Amino acid sequence: MKKILLLFVAVPFFFSCSDSGFDNTNPFVPNYTFTIDINMNLPASSNLKYVSNSVYYPGIGARGIIIFNSGSGYNAFDAACPNQAISSCSTMTINGINAVCACDTEEYSLFTGQGTLKYPMKQYRVQVNGTSLRVYN
Repeated sequence: MKKILLLFVAVPFFFSCSDSGFDNTNPFVPNYTFTIDINMNLPASSNLKYVSNSVYYPGIGARGIIIFNSGSGYNAFDAACPNQAISSCSTMTINGINAVCACDTEEYSLFTGQGTLKYPMKQYRVQVNGTSLRVYN
């Protein structure tokens, strides 16, 4: 009986799921499900081959996505201002290695997604396969 009880206690431990600490919740930015494959050999995406360059893709996520080459990998963020409700001014613009919210002029690092306000930029997952990137939520 003790062996069976031990089995019931141990099985959930071995089969539990982990999200690797990835938290993508933000009350201002809706959670849309999407997958996009980007070929960096195409002219519109070729800047992503170089460190500290970014590209904006409209029509994906809440306000489009910004993909950034950090030198140690790629970051993808929603272009919606993370501390503003969705509005006409809530699409961020790229300013070098930062994204700027037009509503409050807050700047967010494209290396980390962090700004000085409560919520960081909404981050998406990126998989690299040669010269192709898959961005998804």
